[in-house]
Amino acid sequence: MNRNYIKFLGLSVLAVFFLSSCKKILDENPRSIFTPDYFKTEAGVQGGITSCYGHLRLMFGNGYFLNANQISTDESTWGQNSDGNVKTLDFSGVGEIQAQTSNTGILWGAAFPNINTASGVIENGAAVGVSDALVAEARFFRAFDYFLLVQTFGGVPLDLGAGELKFNTSTIRTSKRNTVPEVYTKGIFPDLLIAVDKLPASGRVTGGATKTLARLYLAKAYLTYAWWLQNPNNIPTYPAAQRTDPNGHDASWYLKEAYNIAAAGLESPGSFGLQPTFYDLNLGSNDRNNEILLYADHTQASATYNGGDLSYSTGGFSTDSFAQWFEQWNYTNIRTSSSNTSWSAVSSVQRAATQPLGRPWTMLAPPQGVFKSTFADKSNDSRYDATFVTRYRSNWKEAALKVNNAIPENLYNANFLPVANGDAILSFLNEDVAGVDYSNSKFNSNVGAGVLPGRADFVIEPSAFSRICYPANWKLGPYRTDNNGGLGQPNGSLTRPFPIAKFSELFFIAAEAAVKGAATRAIGGTYANDGTARGLINVLRARAGKWRFDNGNNIAKVQDNSAAMVAATPGSIDIDYILAERSREYFGEGYRWWDLVRTQKWADYGRTFVIAGKTNPNDWKDHTVGTFTRNIAATNYLRPIPQSQLDALDMTAAEKKTYQNPGY
Repeated sequence: MNRNYIKFLGLSVLAVFFLSSCKKILDENPRSIFTPDYFKTEAGVQGGITSCYGHLRLMFGNGYFLNANQISTDESTWGQNSDGNVKTLDFSGVGEIQAQTSNTGILWGAAFPNINTASGVIENGAAVGVSDALVAEARFFRAFDYFLLVQTFGGVPLDLGAGELKFNTSTIRTSKRNTVPEVYTKGIFPDLLIAVDKLPASGRVTGGATKTLARLYLAKAYLTYAWWLQNPNNIPTYPAAQRTDPNGHDASWYLKEAYNIAAAGLESPGSFGLQPTFYDLNLGSNDRNNEILLYADHTQASATYNGGDLSYSTGGFSTDSFAQWFEQWNYTNIRTSSSNTSWSAVSSVQRAATQPLGRPWTMLAPPQGVFKSTFADKSNDSRYDATFVTRYRSNWKEAALKVNNAIPENLYNANFLPVANGDAILSFLNEDVAGVDYSNSKFNSNVGAGVLPGRADFVIEPSAFSRICYPANWKLGPYRTDNNGGLGQPNGSLTRPFPIAKFSELFFIAAEAAVKGAATRAIGGTYANDGTARGLINVLRARAGKWRFDNGNNIAKVQDNSAAMVAATPGSIDIDYILAERSREYFGEGYRWWDLVRTQKWADYGRTFVIAGKTNPNDWKDHTVGTFTRNIAATNYLRPIPQSQLDALDMTAAEKKTYQNPGY
């Protein structure tokens, strides 16, 4: 089917999935035909709802979609292997964002077909006898997509050819964009209010939409709209619209509602809640835990239902999950010696389908401020340890590496000291220290790492973290149960669910609304606190202080630093502190650009950054630190409408120019 998403019907033909009401999982049965008439049957409506879940994989888990929501922020810049697909969004003089090449069209292309699918479900659901709760799932997804679109592009069309929010079966080739207030008040808010009312407290299926999920997005949409109404930094909107609400409410009303709805979600969470530790939240063997409200699901049981090849994936613009590759550097270049007298290089750390490793693409590099400022507390706060890979450990036995026709018991690393399989070969240090020798010629890590006296592991200090060599994102790393004692399939599509929405964000939404002036109240229930921004944030900070495992050192660590974490929280919380906490909680997961755009802090936070490799970003030994500047204009707070969409419209050049966002 043609994928000009307003031009045609826009139904997903990737796969149509049937639901089974007697099971707690989605039964995925691909169909090659998905017609408008099919929506007039119960099976068609049910298939349409499941397709709503399937479309999430077109975005979440796609590396280029992650890039669009990470790069040019304080969390990410381009890495050594970045090409134009990545660099154009960094605004640092290495490319120019364009409607043809920016890849922000991934969202546009995935959202509009699903919006029409959801509209088909909503219009036909009652007639074919499915429950209001089932139709409410479609309402959630229609609002979900429109919320992503309006944050990214500004006002977008509510009419796909058959009338506003109507199921379209025509081949109309014209389009009119609605204003931001219209998208929120006609589309997003009404659908989410119904979803909150009709969705169950516990999911119909594992990973299914729930009342708590709908509350999270309604509260977040209210909060985002309140910021838009206030417009503190005079960011332009498009299509042009007054910063007034058609329903007659002001920003304070929406802030109050955002707070109250988030508070209700915290007090009546259904089956959801916080995991006991941040490590547990992100541990691969604990996927689909009760803190994840929504995820794009994958499986290692079948390439078809995984949405990507299990053994060797090219990584592309599809349902393939490969986002973690973007945040992993090429650790396979690390070398160790097979001799303790002269350097005889062997590859001691090889690609493996394990959470710290996986496939390296080196596309997104964290600036040094992430390690020196955002995650300054690495002792009390467990989130640094449970976010980054700080030790790269040998796996030559899993790789069946032979030296002199035998798999060795030991190899020799820095200072010619022996290392065993599983030992740290290279460590990213928590702090800069004196005495690191990066210029040594006797021991060659091959990645420009330094040597400290008495240590067998090579080391790199935070001031030497570069575009080519940096701690990777552990949270999103691969997890498989079919490695069978070997390296597994590190080049295959990731088979883990990609997290989209988390219960923890309810605390942040309520706290942000409170900072913006919403009246607070005491929060009861499991997460009881005084309801102030500080009280809400401290629930998460207390959890962050609890350790059960030391990821870097690969040992059990039962330690509770909650009191120290709470004591270190400022007495007065502001937006900047909330943004810092959000980065500590969600680093590298694709939240950051939207967070900074909502709060109109993007230009401030993204304007400058520091990273090593100033002289030559392709030289492993270049530890020269540079300060880089981005040129982010006010018009860049909206992304360009994809050129493919404009090309599909039967409109004059002048009309297309008017359709496009200013500045592109």
